[in-house]
Amino acid sequence: KLLLAARAIAAIENPADITVISARPYGQRAVLKFAAATGATPIAGRFTPGTFTNQIQKAFREPRLLVITDPRTDNQPVIEASYVNIPVIALCHTDTPLRYVDIAIPCNNKSIHSVGLMWWMLARE
Repeated sequence: KLLLAARAIAAIENPADITVISARPYGQRAVLKFAAATGATPIAGRFTPGTFTNQIQKAFREPRLLVITDPRTDNQPVIEASYVNIPVIALCHTDTPLRYVDIAIPCNNKSIHSVGLMWWMLARE
């Protein structure tokens, strides 16, 4: 699943069109490092509702791909991505809801080390 997600990320021509999101404190540093290594657009911390759907907002974005750390805590960006047909890649644990997630990478997304390792492996691929 990790290679499938890496191929989906590599298929996007402009890396700035990839948005990586983590509202969890464990994944924020990993998201910022991934974005610095790949050129993606990071959203670390609180996601402002309407970022993908409200065109009047100053923070309005139209990404081509969304990569998130935890679909349970990052449920607002996943729901908004489903409204505007943006594919979603997510790091998923066994109890994670998979609604509107297109590619689920099975891993432990509760530990800081495993989240960091998965983002590092995704950046390396």
